[in-house]
Amino acid sequence: MNRFLRIGLFLACPLLASAQPAFVPNYEEGNVGTYTLPDPLQPPKTGRITTTKQWEAKRGYWLDKFAQHVYGQTPTQAVRLRYETRKITRNALGGKAIRKQVAIYIADYPQLPPIEVLLYIPTKTNSSGAIKRAPVFLGLNFCGNHCISAETDIPISDRWVANAGGGVTERNSKGEPRATPKSRGMQTRHWPIDTILARGYALATAYYGDIEPDHINGWRTGIRSVLGDTAKADNWGAVGAWAWGMSRMLDYLETDSLVDTKRVIAIGHSRIGKAALWASAQDLRFAATIANEAGEGGASLARRTYGETVGRINTAFPHWFAPNYKNYNDDVHALPVDQHILMSLLAPRPLYVASAEEDRWSDPRGEFLSAKAAEPVYALYNKQGLGASSLPSVNTPIGSTISYHVRTGVHDVTDFDWWQYLKFADDMVK
Repeated sequence: MNRFLRIGLFLACPLLASAQPAFVPNYEEGNVGTYTLPDPLQPPKTGRITTTKQWEAKRGYWLDKFAQHVYGQTPTQAVRLRYETRKITRNALGGKAIRKQVAIYIADYPQLPPIEVLLYIPTKTNSSGAIKRAPVFLGLNFCGNHCISAETDIPISDRWVANAGGGVTERNSKGEPRATPKSRGMQTRHWPIDTILARGYALATAYYGDIEPDHINGWRTGIRSVLGDTAKADNWGAVGAWAWGMSRMLDYLETDSLVDTKRVIAIGHSRIGKAALWASAQDLRFAATIANEAGEGGASLARRTYGETVGRINTAFPHWFAPNYKNYNDDVHALPVDQHILMSLLAPRPLYVASAEEDRWSDPRGEFLSAKAAEPVYALYNKQGLGASSLPSVNTPIGSTISYHVRTGVHDVTDFDWWQYLKFADDMVK
């Protein structure tokens, strides 16, 4: 296995199927082949879209196509939520933050475990001495809230978790693998909390396994066990469930007077980058979106036969997407959408797409081209795009309302990435 892929799998805490057919990815640009992208401004059997009013009237067509063929239908059924504040720490991180630990219960389904939210709010005050309402980065984490900070009073998650870095050595009350103290703080490098707070932003996170455990039977204990229809080929997958959970976190934030819910940025790495894009496409409350190496089924073009493919992702992770998505395993050109249209659905809100040079599995060029192909919709709103027609040099961020970079290194979240995201947020959201 290539070094960059091995590290990437560790960072994302995956659970791969135990026996997979042999798959040899294409890493030769000359073997990508030719393809034609569907035009977001030309839905079938309709006139060409030339105004924002027409786009907003027609965007539902594309949203429904993604629901039918890729992510599955997100249930529209309203659910009652109950919020329980577990703990408020007013001097967290040496006085840099107010830290809240809040449980989101799905009141209509008490058998479901809550979404445990960890929220850091900077303690900066205004001229009256009151805490400033802070914009928020909102994203899911891969191994429990205790993984993103070394603070010892953050409880270690008792939920299912993949065995990453030796952090899992025991079983929870259900007999599932669970985290141990060895995993505390194991992903602090990917969540630079002090830097985020110093720049005036709050951070809200929750473990993605609280919403649905990331394995083929995870739906049985997650939100999809009570919402959706497993008999239908357009039933939602785990990516859709995680996206739904991000919106429920935003529901909670709207009750918190210390944060600015008009300036909430959805952020995600890898599979959670896919969820962040889908969440923002459906939920217009998200002010901006950051997709860090979201790859196949997220930021990269499906029609490019490079790195991971639709067929491969549906084989390795059959629970992530709608059953219908498997219809395109061997005929991706028949797919009525591609990921540039997903990005178009975010317009006119700011969008940042990021790649890594050695993460060829995620197809950096395909991620760049996908963001580039969203420009015509953003142009309807007089919003600037990438401003470049070819993949930029490494470590050279480009763009405006749509921004992009490819950095040196592997599938990861680094300080370089966060420096760009914070600048992007300063320029576009804050």
